[in-house]
Amino acid sequence: MPPEMPHCRPLVTPLVQFSPQQNLPIDYKYFKGRKKMNIPIKKLLPALVLILSSFSIIRFLLIIVTTSSSSTRRPTFSTIFQRIPSHASTKQPKPITEKEFHLLSNLVTHKSPCNLLIFGLEPKYLYLSQINAGGTTVFLEDDIDKLGTIKANSNSTKTYKVEYQTPAKEAYKLLKHVRQNPACEPGSGPLQASKCRLALRNLPQEVYEQKWDVIVVDGPSGDTPEAPGRMETIYSASIIARAGNTTDVAIHDVHRMIEKWFSWEFLCDENLFSSKGNLWIFRIRGQLNSTTFCSARPVVIE
Repeated sequence: MPPEMPHCRPLVTPLVQFSPQQNLPIDYKYFKGRKKMNIPIKKLLPALVLILSSFSIIRFLLIIVTTSSSSTRRPTFSTIFQRIPSHASTKQPKPITEKEFHLLSNLVTHKSPCNLLIFGLEPKYLYLSQINAGGTTVFLEDDIDKLGTIKANSNSTKTYKVEYQTPAKEAYKLLKHVRQNPACEPGSGPLQASKCRLALRNLPQEVYEQKWDVIVVDGPSGDTPEAPGRMETIYSASIIARAGNTTDVAIHDVHRMIEKWFSWEFLCDENLFSSKGNLWIFRIRGQLNSTTFCSARPVVIE
């Protein structure tokens, strides 16, 4: 149905009927599509400039956001230490879980009989010495109470009391020292004669003379900023491993900042062989003459 027309005209206006034969003039400018608009170019220029400027601003903002996101995904070592409280890098160590220990015991079983060196003395680790029957197992522990309650179960298993002097709060300073000091390079000489501040020079002579097949780092505790951290044990384990042929180095508690970052620095992501939970295992091939630990450094110190 046609739309109703509003009653706009006065009632006295006569109705006019046009016959089809009438030729009335038609104003085509209203019926041939939309009315053509003639807008001067000078009036369009400001609008075009505004649109282009808006696109440029949006693109600039996107670049900033993308760059910021990229920086957040790859934080530097110094940035992390500045943002996170000191106690965050020295959380309580977690006991090794069944799945983690299963991975570690399978490794020792596969290599047994072998030379097994363990930093840290936990009751569960004594089972590793049993698996390694016929091989040599050495425990290094700084807690005299643990040494007094756990006894070695054979002549091939030995325990030694060791001392660690470097507190966990010195981690960042020590990492800078290592990177700036040629004496800390893998090929700088024997560990017991090293001038690097991270080198453990007071270990039993047997540790330096033996070529180790498996090294486990689960000590010292490093549970407070003032307590000895694992910076020295991870660094020294990496040097000892490079003095052998092929050595597997297991680092526990990698949920903690020091264990994670020092493992990346000295054992290298490229050598990560296996992992489970908070346990990482690196396979290190003899590279004692190398001047660098990794093919590429994972972080930048500012």
